[in-house]
Amino acid sequence: MPSFALEVIRVSLAAVSLFSPDRAGRLAFKIFSLTPSRRAKNAKEAAALEKAAPVLARAERVSLSLSFAGSAAIAHRFVPDAVRANGKRILVAHGWGSRVDYLTALIEGLVATGAEVVALDWPGHGASPGRFLTMPQAVQTVDAAWRHFGPFDAAVGHSFGGASLACAAGQALACVPARIPGRLVLIGAPSEMAWLFADFGRFMRLKPKVQAALESVVERLAGRPLQEFDAARLLGSLRTPVLVIHAEDDKEVAADHARRYAAANSRVRLLWANGLGHRRIVSAPPVIDAVCDFLGEGQDRAVA
Repeated sequence: MPSFALEVIRVSLAAVSLFSPDRAGRLAFKIFSLTPSRRAKNAKEAAALEKAAPVLARAERVSLSLSFAGSAAIAHRFVPDAVRANGKRILVAHGWGSRVDYLTALIEGLVATGAEVVALDWPGHGASPGRFLTMPQAVQTVDAAWRHFGPFDAAVGHSFGGASLACAAGQALACVPARIPGRLVLIGAPSEMAWLFADFGRFMRLKPKVQAALESVVERLAGRPLQEFDAARLLGSLRTPVLVIHAEDDKEVAADHARRYAAANSRVRLLWANGLGHRRIVSAPPVIDAVCDFLGEGQDRAVA
């Protein structure tokens, strides 16, 4: 049964659309971009945050300024000990509604290989300020990390984070240079953004004119239509080795997204991690081992 608050929002959007579908679309976009509360939802999440705290305390915290509406993001830099250091630099990005704290198992696995790891808290998430996040903001965040820390030998993204890294590599924003890592890992990542908007529209019961107005906001912000944010298509033209890890039982991002990535480019390797769903997959030891093995295979260099 839908919550009372949800029904109020649906009714309000429907009422606004009677007078102005465009205004209703802009309002729907704000709701779509509103980030979830950062508070732990249950005891399990609270315990995970408590466990992650000592790991986060060892990181250098860097504030990244974005040109997008004066927003900012926090990057956490983890440095390996001098004995293990191999000179590699890896960018890590979490999913929507998540935070760097939930990626500490992956981060520690990567640091143990001797790599320097820079993990991003997207705007409106974790330690970063704000309450809104859009794909253009995410691409600009990747760009800001690139400009501050230098090129990355590899990048690893979970869910929305994976799609954002792919869009940044494929230059989804004309005003931001392509940020192409030497190797790329996408874990449980959606392959295109139009699907998310369509799913949101169905959930909010938006009329066709309001849905069109919602999607047009993307073009006004990014200078490109929503359909251009197709991460699989953008990766299709790149020579970067890519590892896609997905679970066929993922209930949040369907397995067909992984198949789209795999079909887009012969340099994309698909690994099924069935039974791990959408969230547990990113911390599962076999998945972390597979990521480290893939990133250690070659000496691919980032595009400066």
